[in-house]
Amino acid sequence: MSNRIKTSECRRWVVKIGSALLTNDGQGLAVDAIEGWVEQMAALRRSGREILLVSSGAVAEGLTRLGWTQRPHALHELQAAAAVGQMGLVQAYESRFQKYGLHTAQVLLTHEDLADRRRYLNARSTLSTLLGLGVIPIVNENDTVTTEEIRFGDNDTLAALVANLTDADLLVLLTDQDGLFDSDPRSNPDARLIPEAQAGDASLETMAAGGGGALGRGGMLTKVRAAARAARSGALTVIASGNEKNILQRIAAGEVPGTRLNPVCEPFAARKQWLAGQLQVRGRLQLDAGAVKVLRSAGSSLLPVGVTRVEGDFKRGDLVVCLGPAGEEVARGLVNYNVSESARIVGQPSSRIEALLGYVDEVELVHRDNLVLTT
Repeated sequence: MSNRIKTSECRRWVVKIGSALLTNDGQGLAVDAIEGWVEQMAALRRSGREILLVSSGAVAEGLTRLGWTQRPHALHELQAAAAVGQMGLVQAYESRFQKYGLHTAQVLLTHEDLADRRRYLNARSTLSTLLGLGVIPIVNENDTVTTEEIRFGDNDTLAALVANLTDADLLVLLTDQDGLFDSDPRSNPDARLIPEAQAGDASLETMAAGGGGALGRGGMLTKVRAAARAARSGALTVIASGNEKNILQRIAAGEVPGTRLNPVCEPFAARKQWLAGQLQVRGRLQLDAGAVKVLRSAGSSLLPVGVTRVEGDFKRGDLVVCLGPAGEEVARGLVNYNVSESARIVGQPSSRIEALLGYVDEVELVHRDNLVLTT
């Protein structure tokens, strides 16, 4: 059963603004639009709400400053554009928030910051401290140093992970569309807006399939997936048009002019949220039907006997995905044995681990404390 949260009662917000809204068709930042969003966020702060801003636009602003007419494909060129553009983006926000007596803080993250448990907790503490001081953190992916292996991929995903990281009540994804439609409204004039649904509903991904624009990496599909991630910590997600007048104020008043995606289940515990948010999967474990049933019904650890096959190149402590017989993702967790050891003990009772490996570290392949169900 969905957890229907009133937007008017949400205290901690993560607001994500996409590239299509932040730029004038690729010709620099849309400063008038930024002025309007800042005014609304300042009003939210005065009403007692806490705001974390995840803002795209650094690469697009960098392209304009460098005189580039197209987004490059080479990673080092994207990194250079992000480094140049980040200056203008932060200046635009900082100067406007100062008009309302509000301080901002730039927070640049990579996936490595959230994959490492210690750095994850440090980031959580820093953001909590900033919010406690009344500061508005402006969060972005650290494009200048990120690589293909560690990048979040889009700011929708980053915003969802920030919502998990800070236990936010509400994730607002502002886009150039009115919300989520049952088909692409840009090509189908009969497309219908979906006013409300459950985050994580598999049918939503089919409706949202498609890419992002020329300047952004995201699209409606990434927003649907971001909502599912945010729901793991109990956050409600609203997808709405940033072009709507006073959009944030209307959401704060309880109106949802776009699409609201409700969290379905109880929030994960903090460590489970961290596990579920990991993007760097090192391997896969194929489970039999019996193991899937036990994991879902009893919340048990994963034993070697319930695994039929292993794939990947992982070592002890790496993140692996657990797949059901049909290839569907069931869970993910931190594995207790490396890939070669795991391959030797799968399908075997735990009592045989020592005989097969010459030693036994754990009787479980993945302990339940390090395992989170994802479906």
